[in-house]
Parts: sequence; C-alpha cells; structure tokens
Amino acid sequence: MKERVLALGAAIAAVLAGFPACGAGTKAVPASDFLDSIGTQSAISRRGEKFEKTVECVKYLGVRWMRSGIEGNVPLEELRKLHDETGVRFSWGFGSGNADLPKLIATAHEVAAMGALLAFEGPNEPNNWGITYRGQKGGRDGTWLPVAELQRDLYATVKSDPALKSYPVWSISEEGAESDNVGLQFLTIPPSAGTLLPAGTRFADCANVHNYIYHPNASGLEENKTWKAADPTSACKVDGLYGEYGVTWRKHYQGNSAEALLTLPRVTTETGTTIGGAVTEEIQALNLLTLYLDQFKRGWNHTANYLMRDRSDEGGNQKFGFYAPDYSPRRAAVYLHNLTTILNDDGRAQRMGSANYTISPKPETVHDLLLEKNSGQLELVVWDERLGSDSDNVKASLGKTYRGVEVYDPTRGAAAVQSLGDVAEVSLTLSNHPVVIQWPVQ
Repeated sequence: MKERVLALGAAIAAVLAGFPACGAGTKAVPASDFLDSIGTQSAISRRGEKFEKTVECVKYLGVRWMRSGIEGNVPLEELRKLHDETGVRFSWGFGSGNADLPKLIATAHEVAAMGALLAFEGPNEPNNWGITYRGQKGGRDGTWLPVAELQRDLYATVKSDPALKSYPVWSISEEGAESDNVGLQFLTIPPSAGTLLPAGTRFADCANVHNYIYHPNASGLEENKTWKAADPTSACKVDGLYGEYGVTWRKHYQGNSAEALLTLPRVTTETGTTIGGAVTEEIQALNLLTLYLDQFKRGWNHTANYLMRDRSDEGGNQKFGFYAPDYSPRRAAVYLHNLTTILNDDGRAQRMGSANYTISPKPETVHDLLLEKNSGQLELVVWDERLGSDSDNVKASLGKTYRGVEVYDPTRGAAAVQSLGDVAEVSLTLSNHPVVIQWPVQ
C-alpha cells in the first residue's frame, strides 16, 4: 500500500511539473503549444459544406488542426489548399467502418508531403461502426480481434515507414466498449495482462478519447463542468480516460493503473455539446471556451470539437457547431475567435520564462495557465467555472511590478478591456469564462 501511495505521489508530481500550479517561479508554456492543441471536425467540402466557407471559418476560429482521413473522400488538392491558406494540419484516420490500411498509408504520404500531416488515428468508435479486416468482421457486439489487429498493423506499418515513422499514432476511440479482452485499453500490452493479443503488442503512441461534456452520468449544468470532463481519474463521470484506459466501461477489463493514467499521453478527437434544454447558445459558448483550456491544462495534447458547422444532412438535434448550417457564427465562434486572436503567436517560444505569480483567494472553480509568446511576452490566463450569476473576486499578484499590463476578456472582444500602468497585482471579478493578463518583455 505504501509503495502505491508513493508511486501515485510521484505521478502527480510529474503532472504538476509539466503544468505547474501558481506560485514561486511558475514556468510558462509556449502559447503556440496551447494554440496547436485547438482543433475541430469538418467535412470540408462534403455533406453540404462549402470549401470556401470552410477556409473562412478556420481562419476566423484560429483552429490549428482538423480531424480528417479517408472516409470523407475529400480531394487531397482541397486539403493542400486548405493547409496552404490557413496552416491547419490533419489527423489522418480510417473514419467509421473503414479498414483500408493500404489506402490510409498511401494518402498519408501525400498529406505528409504537403506538410499537413499531424498524426494517424485508428478506427472511429468500432462499438457503433463495425469493421471488416482481412475478411473477418469485428467490433460492435462481436469479437474485437479484427479491430485490435488493424490497430496493431497500423502502428507497425507507420513505424516501419521511413517517411512516416516520426508521426504519432493515436489509438481507436471507444476501446472501453471491448466485448472481449483484446488489450486495446493499453498503448502497449504489458506483461501478465491476460489479453487475447500477447504482451508487447503495440497499438499507439497516444490514447484517444471522446469525452463529451454532457453524459447520462453527468447530464445537467454544474460548476467546473468542462474541468470535470477533462479529469483523467476515476472521478470523471463522462466517457473519459478512466473508462477507456483504466477499467473499461463495458466489460470492466483492467487497463492502466490510476498512477499511469495521470501521465498517459492523450488526445480528444471528439467533444462538445449540442444546444438544447438548459444548454443555451451562451452556455455552449462558455463550455467550449473553457473546454480547450481545461483539456490542455489537464494534459490533453490535442482537442477537437464536434463540430465546426452543424450537420445539414442528419436528423435530430444537430446544434453542435460553432456555426449554424447557413454559416452564421454562434457565440462560441466569436468567443473562440477572440481568445485565439488575443493569444495569437506565429512562432514557438524557445527560452521559456517564468513568473512568481499567485492568485488569491483561489476557489476550486478557478484555474490558471501561464503562456509565453515567441517575443517573450507573458500571458496569464485565469478562468472561473461558476454557474449563473455567481462570481469570485480575486487578486492576481504578478510577483513584481510590470509596466504596460493589459487585461483581455474574450467574451467582450479581442481588444484590451483594461490598460494598467506600473502594477504588481491585478484585481479580477471572475465568473464563467477566462480573462487574460498580458505584460510585455521587461
């Protein structure tokens, strides 16, 4: 028991080392790393979407990657043009119900040659969309061996290809639905796991989760809503990391330990919420704004919202998007545009600075992230996740006096809402969204 406690403490320390809590000498994270994590999903020029509008939306939102692949049959020349005009990159996957590995690899070579390839992704939700691989059906309620074999072969093929081996491979989504214990709850099957595939089988470099904000186990509005959805532990009530890679949610197969989950490389290729019921357009906008911050702060390397524009070829409530079907921007689009504009950084900071800042008081709904631009400019993002009219009055002490401190509020615009002179602390009234405190190189 003592050894487990010590191991857990070491794992938590490792997480905190990557994203330090506020306090003495907090090291900044490159602003470009956070911006690079922001993604979305779009059919680009299919399913009623218009290519020119997709370009406009990507530029406006400031998203830097999109989930794509061979399922949608988007012309590669359109991907090239979209990348050239916006800089956006693509995760490259099979999609739903597809198992054409040769096609995936062949097209990935072309996407890589464009400079537009971000990563590979395994099959999408085999629990909902079965596959047929090498003549055998897999997924859904049948055996998952074909799914595991496809993912194993994807990893081996990518890592043996000189032109592709440097790209990360993301796992399948919804491996927690395994009907038999094939081992997909691991990135690499460890010894004595008791899985159908042998120990040492490698599936991925990174876990892949669809942790939608609202779930039958957490269906209502609550404080810290998106913070809780990003939780890598068993405390997460939505379809999170624990239920996919800790103890699988369907058959309860044992996966990674609680300690290992804290540092497990991970991405989210689908998350978000529809508008409806208690989730108004404003609530959706606030959720999506804090979602990207919470995901990054809690160790998710990339996060894609579903969707960029509402589906116009599906029934039911399809109000997931930053944009309505007629491409009118919702508040979520405006708020994200403001945040990415405020934080925009074309380069990557090479020499990371630090700040001896504190936030006081700091209730459990208040979170923070220190970023640094390539210029050396520091940006302290502070956000609260209260409900309704509740708010918190806090002071951000910057550690020393700075000249030219500015405060931004992405729910009010992309311009500074407050410009301060020589100050060592900033008083903030926080409620349900982030503010950004920015100061120049001194």
